[in-house]
Amino acid sequence: MHLRDLTQFLTELGENNNRPWFLWNKPRYDILRAEFVTTLTELIREVAKFDRAVVACDPKKAIFRFQRDTRFSKDKTPYKSHFSAGIAPGDKRKPSDGAGPTYYFHIEGNGRLLFGAGEYMPPAPRLKAIREHVVADAAGFAKMLKDKRLRATFGDLRHDEGKLQRPPKGFDPEHELVDYLKLKSYFVWTEVDLDLNAPEKLVPTLAAGFRDAYALVTWLRTVPSTLRQPS
Repeated sequence: MHLRDLTQFLTELGENNNRPWFLWNKPRYDILRAEFVTTLTELIREVAKFDRAVVACDPKKAIFRFQRDTRFSKDKTPYKSHFSAGIAPGDKRKPSDGAGPTYYFHIEGNGRLLFGAGEYMPPAPRLKAIREHVVADAAGFAKMLKDKRLRATFGDLRHDEGKLQRPPKGFDPEHELVDYLKLKSYFVWTEVDLDLNAPEKLVPTLAAGFRDAYALVTWLRTVPSTLRQPS
């Protein structure tokens, strides 16, 4: 896709984040969104080479809404400052959908690319299930954390997003993995500068990054489902 056009659009939107400006520039947005869908189609195809679970993911449904939910926010600007998408089985890519682990990325107006994978702020029942599985499969979890690809690209799980000060209720405060039991997200991510002169590198960069996060994704898929089964 035309990364320079996308970052230019996002930069201008950052300076004019209002509905009249957006409506005036909506033809630009429509073209960029169509290119984004094309890019996602290619990316899903590449990710499916190592993770067949996402092969049927619909690229149009993988895109997050560009409009912000301002109902409970002091920031009332109507539009996001980035293009973003989440790739997951069943076209579910939000925690509230019961998405499970998701491959996520977004592109910002300053030319930064953020990408990662895992479960970001899952609902309480799912979070409890993950923590219980950390305890039940401590050896498997510890092995996943040492995965060479995962550590080389992302380092450790993110510890800077809403981590509890104390162990969650009902969990052993002396457990060897207690620092991970305090997490509210089981997610890895990193940021790089986009090569605006080589847009063809975008999909390979993301596919390689998601492949490096595959150990975390596969471990999270072993967590027992919290969805109710029909009686």
